[in-house]
Amino acid sequence: MLKIAIDAMGGDFGPEPIIEGLVAALKKNNNFSAIAVGKKDELLPLIPQIFLSRIEILDTNDVISMSDSATDALKRKESTIYKAIELVREGNADAVVSAGHSGASMSLATLRIGRIKGVNRPAIATLMPTSENQNTLVLDVGANVDSDAKNLFEFAVMGQVYAQYVLRLDEPIVGLLSNGEEDSKGNEVTKEAYKLLAKIPNFAGNVEGSDIFKGTVDVVVCDGFVGNILLKTAEGVADTIGKIIKKNLKRSLISIAGAVLMRKVFKNLKVRVDYAEYGGAPLLGVKAPVIIAHGKSNPKAIQNAIFQAINAASSNLDTIIEQRLAKYSNNQEIN
Repeated sequence: MLKIAIDAMGGDFGPEPIIEGLVAALKKNNNFSAIAVGKKDELLPLIPQIFLSRIEILDTNDVISMSDSATDALKRKESTIYKAIELVREGNADAVVSAGHSGASMSLATLRIGRIKGVNRPAIATLMPTSENQNTLVLDVGANVDSDAKNLFEFAVMGQVYAQYVLRLDEPIVGLLSNGEEDSKGNEVTKEAYKLLAKIPNFAGNVEGSDIFKGTVDVVVCDGFVGNILLKTAEGVADTIGKIIKKNLKRSLISIAGAVLMRKVFKNLKVRVDYAEYGGAPLLGVKAPVIIAHGKSNPKAIQNAIFQAINAASSNLDTIIEQRLAKYSNNQEIN
């Protein structure tokens, strides 16, 4: 049975939505147990008696706040995220989920759990909705603001493995985000990365930003600076479109009547753009699954983040990524 470590205090709204999401996940999946790391006197009253046998509490009072520096987490060994990461490092848990300080989670995971052999920099991956009935996996969306061509090559391999073994996509297609589809487009880094990615199976070449939401490819690779701007822009556009629709629907009785008739359409749209449906973003490139959830995660988001962690922990990702990197690197003679 898998065991998932949960940073139970890290979210913006305290432990309530985190424990509620954990309990919801336990109700739906009997094949895992959890270690909730946090203040025992606050966590215990939130856990239904029936689930106490499947939720162990690791008591600690220190919580890394969003205003703290990511490097602080390395010194604060009694903090919830440090202890959650240590559970995985020591083999007492198979994966970790945190809605807390993302920088602290990344730093600790990289330094304490360690990187997969062949990975120079881990990357954060996230799912973007498309106009088709699918999603596009985009990485990196914030772990690295400066990436070189070899980093982008590693992101492509890790993203393709994750899409194949966790998202269950057959032969996932990879695209390199650029300012045009032609192989001559891009900056010096992406042009060099194009040469490296060209020998990866199912590499489709350069793709533009609009291709992400069309579902042209399954995996899109970019550096973390561009990816983070892309992610936050997409979130802002989705929010703005929702507000515009609501505002205009109230302007006339005809609009209101039309909205009633289109309730199912609007509901489906909301589901497609709701981050809670995807749960969290996996940190790819470390030796065990680390899922970074949104700080404002509701119980549904936490539940789905836990399911992501379970799927990743069941997929032997680290070994497959290491093997793929070794195979492609040897073939391409990457320095």
